[in-house]
Amino acid sequence: MKLMLIKPNIGRREHSLYVDEGRMEPLQLGILAALTPKDVEVVMYDDRMEKIPYDEPTDLVAITVETFTARRAYEISAEFRSRGVKVVMGGMHVKLIPNEVAEHCDSIIIGDAEPVWENVIEDCKRGELKKRYTPVQPEYPQKNVITRRDIFEGKGYLPITLLQFSRGCSNKCSFCASSVYFNANHYCRPVEDVITEIKSQKRKLLFFVDDNIVCNKEKAKELFRALIPLKVHWVSQGSLDMLHDKELMQLMIKSGCLGLVIGFESISANCIAEMNKNTNSTPSSDMYKSEIKQLREWGLQTWAAFTVGHDGDTIESIKATCDFAIKNKFTFAAFNILMPYPNTPLYSKLESEGRLLYDKKWWLHTDYRFNHASFLPKNMSPDELTGISFDCRRRFNSWSSIIKRAIEPRTNMRTPYRFFTYLLYNPLFKKEVFKKQGMKFGLK
Repeated sequence: MKLMLIKPNIGRREHSLYVDEGRMEPLQLGILAALTPKDVEVVMYDDRMEKIPYDEPTDLVAITVETFTARRAYEISAEFRSRGVKVVMGGMHVKLIPNEVAEHCDSIIIGDAEPVWENVIEDCKRGELKKRYTPVQPEYPQKNVITRRDIFEGKGYLPITLLQFSRGCSNKCSFCASSVYFNANHYCRPVEDVITEIKSQKRKLLFFVDDNIVCNKEKAKELFRALIPLKVHWVSQGSLDMLHDKELMQLMIKSGCLGLVIGFESISANCIAEMNKNTNSTPSSDMYKSEIKQLREWGLQTWAAFTVGHDGDTIESIKATCDFAIKNKFTFAAFNILMPYPNTPLYSKLESEGRLLYDKKWWLHTDYRFNHASFLPKNMSPDELTGISFDCRRRFNSWSSIIKRAIEPRTNMRTPYRFFTYLLYNPLFKKEVFKKQGMKFGLK
């Protein structure tokens, strides 16, 4: 039996191969490859950087589906099914809206694949592939499973190893699809499995793709203690409440943490309350002043993530958010338009208020474009929200901003290695801003 694993792209620019400047290994496909019985031949194709060989003989195609890639995933699936090839789909979007996905493939996996993947393979061998597999969420994800990285070789990915320590987050932010997927639960791998995986590969730069690596602080401490002897450098995603635990922060720094993606989301306390972002509560009248000071004292480079378009947002408040990010010299920053993912509290709210655009399915609509507003904001038009979001991205990633933000000795200039990282990735993300803006989903 032959299995083909596929990572879909968002779409294409002018029907040409779009190369994602910041492309990283599709970790989830490496995990699937590791779960696959050894008697099955496994190949992997990444739609972000190479053409899909639809006529290559294969017995089963597995496609990982995110909401942003759903339309393109369905196109790819249709091509294989027209050739008589069975297609199974899994991923975040499948859990969010399974009935839709099921219309575009032969089988779906609703949840993490580990408990059922061998069953899927065996059923396919027998010609008895089920329409749906609904695994019970494992208490310990990826237990005794080391990601297969040979399938990534020669693909031109960034030289950083992706892996996971945990999945999910116990917070219930209204816009978060991951919270819905994991039902606001947080699951940790056995630390010894993580250490074994790190030792199995040569790279010393790691990216833990956890939703919130410090969600369970005691488990995080256990991981950080185990990382210290390995002398690695790593980045991940975390929440601001980590700063309340001095021991956690000390261990984090000793273990080789360079920086974190942190969801600041907004500089408005009212907006923070609106989205139920409890980890961002602060007694300070000057929003985040204390937290940013601490991040600098710890020497952490910060990727500040903001969402714009909340009911409390105005054009002026969004401009102020960009000013705030530049002033505080964040290493990187994202200004993402608030996205109503299906089955989230935000989606339900906007639907009940009649504010959803694009027939309530922006991810499938032929007129929708990347980083465009998909709903009616309270205090501006959708076009104004789209424009101000792009302007924030453009301003933050301008050459003048890059130069200004570089001069931060406690973070961006703390070591030659960190300064090199800053100088390498900022121009890369600058390209991304203009390449992706307005991109259509899919090809057709």
